[in-house]
Amino acid sequence: MKKTFILLSLCTLANASLNAQKVIQLYQGKPKGSENWTWSEQTSSKNMFNSEVVYNVVQPTITAYLPHPQNANGTAIIVAPGGAFHTLSINSEGVDVAKWLNSKGVAAFVLKYRVARSFTDDPVRELMSKMGDFKKLDEENAPIIPLATADGQAAVKYVREHAKEMNINPERIGFMGFSAGGTLTMSVVYTANDESRPNFVAPIYAYENAILGSEVPKAKTPIFVAVASDDQLGFVPHSINIFKKWFDAKQPAELHIYEKGGHGFGMRKQGIPTDTWYERFGEWLKLQGLLP
Repeated sequence: MKKTFILLSLCTLANASLNAQKVIQLYQGKPKGSENWTWSEQTSSKNMFNSEVVYNVVQPTITAYLPHPQNANGTAIIVAPGGAFHTLSINSEGVDVAKWLNSKGVAAFVLKYRVARSFTDDPVRELMSKMGDFKKLDEENAPIIPLATADGQAAVKYVREHAKEMNINPERIGFMGFSAGGTLTMSVVYTANDESRPNFVAPIYAYENAILGSEVPKAKTPIFVAVASDDQLGFVPHSINIFKKWFDAKQPAELHIYEKGGHGFGMRKQGIPTDTWYERFGEWLKLQGLLP
């Protein structure tokens, strides 16, 4: 009997581990708008960021990181990494965030959304050569952002439709993103319909100029905003504007502006207060009744 119990426990843990990293395709066949894309998703780890990035995403997916059923509290968050709609900072702004959310009993879904094509095996170098001219970069990204927004809304819709089987409350599905992922977060919430709209959002150092839509939802939709004053890309006013729009609409809103942290602090450790921004996010989730 004891051996049987141990075997069953091991099987349960194995199943939980498998569920924690299940990759879910958001579309059957080629998604609308990119039917003619012939390149394929790649990963780069040898780059000037010294960090793993995903690029050339053609088939959007969410990777489910589900907490142990005994710890699950019914809240779910879709996590959109940043990378200027050219790459995805998949660890610091994706997987690492998901694992922290799991530790709080939150189901997390790391979104790989469609991005602009990279033509070499060093997408970071390609991107950095474009960062000096935001007007030109915005023009290049313009046809991509609607596709990425559709991917984000498809992710919300999928999680809501499959909430019961994943032990999720369909009315407690959030969306958070970093940099371009923050832009995507706001585009999703501004342009979604009821079935694809998140219940709360968290844009982290978002780029406002490329956001699609502008209408704050009428339904209660709390927002958590964070950015660093020394953001090299100058995104502080963007976060302030997003917060003010939510505040003026009498929506629950919280804004954190750190003195230091730079752009892209994500889950990186720098020995400064931005190292624990996610703890403030956890406190905010608890304030909203989204954590026990």
